Amino acid sequence: MNAETPGGLMAAVDELGLFGGISVRLSVEVGAVRMSLREVLALQVGGIHALDRRVDQPVDVLINERLIARGEIVSIGDRFGVKLTEILPGGVG
Repeated sequence: MNAETPGGLMAAVDELGLFGGISVRLSVEVGAVRMSLREVLALQVGGIHALDRRVDQPVDVLINERLIARGEIVSIGDRFGVKLTEILPGGVG
């Protein structure tokens, strides 16, 4: 399944039956940084730490820590959202 198959996710949902009501955690990862415990304990309000991604790179969309898609951050009024640009093969199912 990929970004060229709109509705592909809905077809998978239709096949879930009762399992479709199970709660999962969907999260969006903007980037990460590896730090020592000493560095973590030294964190202060206002500190800035560079992440491992550039501003123009897609964000990862995960379900229960499993990568399923990539997308871009969008503004929806006073909130943020994610526009999916790629659904990864094997990400759902």
